[in-house]
Amino acid sequence: MCYIPAVDDASDKKNPQDARKERVLHTRVPAVLEQELKRVANAWRVPVSNVVRALLEDALDTLDVVGAKAEGELREVAEMLASERNRLRRKSSERLGKRPAVTGSGPTPAPSEDHVSPSSSDPLAGAVGVTPITLVHDAVCGVTGDLLPAGSEAYMVLFREPGRQLITGRDVLPEASTPNQEKADD
Repeated sequence: MCYIPAVDDASDKKNPQDARKERVLHTRVPAVLEQELKRVANAWRVPVSNVVRALLEDALDTLDVVGAKAEGELREVAEMLASERNRLRRKSSERLGKRPAVTGSGPTPAPSEDHVSPSSSDPLAGAVGVTPITLVHDAVCGVTGDLLPAGSEAYMVLFREPGRQLITGRDVLPEASTPNQEKADD
């Protein structure tokens, strides 16, 4: 059995002089741990109780340091995520003609007449092709600024540049030189 002096928390509040009084804690430890504690105590030439006290104090100090570091790292990650989220929102708004992103849960903005910023020439410039999609949430046409309701068919414009995306309605796409039906008949 190992005896550990400890400070009584209740005495801290009552009298500052009582806070310095040590108390004895009793604990059961495995025989292997007892032998290891005795070996360390002999090597340090101190009583076993001092070794146990020192180990407990070091463990608590280490927990405090690790907890503070982990909390700091979590705060940094949260700030980095918030910064990245804001950057993506700004980028998305710029791609959608300076309009805020539309989600299925919030109110939808009314389409405005300033669809395309005057500095951009053709938003479809550099496009390779389009693929039809069914919208899960409301979206805004990247060319006209018109509202594209959830469940409707829209088109994702594909570009050679990685990461460049544009969602449009059918009415803004150029006419095919050869309709798909004619190609299917061949």
